[in-house]
Amino acid sequence: MSEAKSPKRKTSSKRYVLISVVAKRLDLHPQTIRMYEREGLITPTRSAGNTRLYDDRAIRRLELILNLTRELGVNLAGVEVVLNMRERIDQLESELGELRKLTRQLTRERRAGVDRRQALVKVKVGLPTKR
Repeated sequence: MSEAKSPKRKTSSKRYVLISVVAKRLDLHPQTIRMYEREGLITPTRSAGNTRLYDDRAIRRLELILNLTRELGVNLAGVEVVLNMRERIDQLESELGELRKLTRQLTRERRAGVDRRQALVKVKVGLPTKR
């Protein structure tokens, strides 16, 4: 199997594989993978020589696309909707985790006797807003 590391990512320890390896592993034609890229469903990393490189995350995404299309009969427009929804769910879960962390911190402070309402300098605590 041909494997390559991206020269752009000097500090990364990720492993990358070429499109031919991914195509063989997933029983897929390389042109199909390129079509998914043209449709915006995947975005492979590129080497300094502009070679497509796929990490585990990209391969898992391709596996999901194949499952949706082959097993569930979802068309590419539907695949795009599903992928966008999954990304949004991941983002919301991350925000929820930050909110839980903030809530635990505030609870600990209140139990320790820190009352932000009586502070000399008001500190606005909250999640960062999306720009």
